[in-house]
Amino acid sequence: MKNFNELLIKLNACYDAQEWAAGKTWQEIYDTCYRGDWLLWLFKKVNPDDLQLLTLAKGHCANTVRHLMTDERSIKAVDTAIAFGEGKATREELDAAAACAAYACAAYACATYAVAAAYAVAAACAAADAADAAYACATYACAAAACAAADADARIENQKLTADICRKYLPIKIWNINRQL
Repeated sequence: MKNFNELLIKLNACYDAQEWAAGKTWQEIYDTCYRGDWLLWLFKKVNPDDLQLLTLAKGHCANTVRHLMTDERSIKAVDTAIAFGEGKATREELDAAAACAAYACAAYACATYAVAAAYAVAAACAAADAADAAYACATYACAAAACAAADADARIENQKLTADICRKYLPIKIWNINRQL
C-alpha cells in the first residue's frame, strides 16, 4: 500500500471521508479531522482488538448528547461504556447495558430522542461487533448524534467536539495505521 488514500479505499471508507482525506498524510488527517464518527470508524478498522479504549472514546462521545436522553437506560449505557473503558465495568455489564439501551431506543417515537438513545446504544455496543446491527450502530454513533442537533452549526460543533474527544482518548501513537500502509 502506497498511501493513506489507498488504505481508505481498501477499508471501504465513505466517499466523503475519502474525498476529504485525499492528498493528506496520516498526521494531517489525525490532527485536522473534524468528524468523530470518522475517527471512531477508522480506529475500529485498524485497531480491532482495542475494545476498551474504543468504548471509552465512544462513551465520551455519546455523553455529548446526554442532555437529549430521556430514558435512564440510555444514560446508564453511556455511564457503563465509560466505566468499561476505564476498567471499572465488565464486558457482561457492558453487554447488559447495551441491551437495555437498545430497548429504550426502540421505544422512542420522537426522532431526536431516538437518535440520542441510538448514540447511547452505540457507546455500550462498541464491543458488540458480532451483531451486524449493533456494529453499524456503533460505527455511525457520532454521525447520528450530530444529526440530533437542531441546526447545522450545532451539528458541526458536535462533530468537532467528538473528533477532539477521539484525539484525547485515542492518541495517535496507539493507532495501527503504519502497519496497514
